[in-house]
Amino acid sequence: MFTGIITGVGRIAAVHAQGSSSQGKRLTISCPAHYLDDVSLGDSIALNGACMTVTTLDAAAHQYTVDISAESLDKTAGLDQVGPINLEKALRANDRLGGHLVSGHVDGVGQVTHFAQIGESWDLRVLAPKELGKFLAYKGSIVINGVSLTVNKVSDLDYGCEVRINLIPHTVENTALGTLSAGSRVNLEIDLIARYVERMLTAPAQTA
Repeated sequence: MFTGIITGVGRIAAVHAQGSSSQGKRLTISCPAHYLDDVSLGDSIALNGACMTVTTLDAAAHQYTVDISAESLDKTAGLDQVGPINLEKALRANDRLGGHLVSGHVDGVGQVTHFAQIGESWDLRVLAPKELGKFLAYKGSIVINGVSLTVNKVSDLDYGCEVRINLIPHTVENTALGTLSAGSRVNLEIDLIARYVERMLTAPAQTA
């Protein structure tokens, strides 16, 4: 489990094929100094909101690797190319829940339709797949590239659902969201509670 509060901004330093018969990739992740001091092999770290397992570790060089399957690459964005990336270590039992409960499972890929500074803040608008629209609500939570954010406006369109979000300077400065632009593809995770509510409302009634 995660919280959507980014604990470091790293970088995908290298992307390697895992073999001629596999479409999966091995990613080398560079991290801030001392970020890996409490990390062990097998630990979970979310990359732009996608939970991945540490497969090799070189804390002295501030780097580790993850293996990502072809299926995961197909269902996510931005994990197959070199560039900055949001990092979050898995939640510990005694940690503060600063954002909201996040599973680290990407529910869909959205596209940035607008990203511009307004005063001291930034106006971010993302078009989510239409099937995710029923899970998105005004003042509800959404995870964008691993960051827990509050939805300020929801617009249901024929071709999707656009959410509008206000980013404060702290968020832009301490995550990789500041590198986004119109057209950028982003990983989305809906609120965990919304997912269970939808299941309870649509599941077939049980009979004795």
